[in-house]
Amino acid sequence: MKQKVSAGGGMGLRMGGAPLAKGGGPPTPPGTAGTQVLGKNETSGAEPVYRNGKWIEITYGRPIKRGRELFGGTGANYGKGVNPDAPVWRAGANNSTQLKNEVPIVINGKTVAPGTYTMFIDLKPNTWTLIVSNWKAAARFDQNNDAQKTGEVFGAYGYTPDKDVVRAPMTVGTLPFSVDQLTWSFTDMTDAGGKMTIMWDKTVASVPFSVGQ
Repeated sequence: MKQKVSAGGGMGLRMGGAPLAKGGGPPTPPGTAGTQVLGKNETSGAEPVYRNGKWIEITYGRPIKRGRELFGGTGANYGKGVNPDAPVWRAGANNSTQLKNEVPIVINGKTVAPGTYTMFIDLKPNTWTLIVSNWKAAARFDQNNDAQKTGEVFGAYGYTPDKDVVRAPMTVGTLPFSVDQLTWSFTDMTDAGGKMTIMWDKTVASVPFSVGQ
C-alpha cells in the first residue's frame, strides 16, 4: 500500500530518518508527556525525594502550526488540515503516538493493562474520540509496509479498528490563546487519576482516566 508521510498532516516528507529544517533541527521535534502516580515523597533528607512512583507517558511528534488552518472544514472534510488521508489522526506527527503505562489505568470504564499502546483520535465536528490500540508503532517509514502482515503502522496509515483496546469520547473546548506546537499533557492529576489532554492552536481536548488496581 502506498503511504504518504506528513508532519501532522500535510507538510514534510520523511523517508526513514527525520528531515532537518534550516538551522539543523527537525521540523517536527519529538515530545514526551509524563506523570508519576502511587509514589511517596520522602522528606527525611536534605531535599524531598519522590520514590516508587509508577510512570504514565505519552510519546509523540510535535508539529508546529506554521500558519495552517488545522481543524476547519465540515462533514467529511473536517480536520483535513491535520489528517488529509489516513483513517484516523495520529494525534501527533511522523511516528505513531504511543501510550506507555506502568500501572493499570481505566479509560471509559475499560482497564488498560500496563504496557505500550498506540493512540489515535477519530476526528468529527465537535466529536473527538480517543482510541487506544494494540497496533504496534513502526520505527521507520516503509512505503511497502503491509500492516495486516507486520502488525505495525506508521502514523495511522494501515490502522483498522479491530485492534482497539478502548475508545473514549473527548471533551473538546476552545482555549483563550493559541498553542503553536502540538502539546500533550497530563492535567488535573492526583494519585487517583487525571486527564490526558491535547492542545493545538485554540483547540483543547481531553479524556479522564483513573488509576486501576
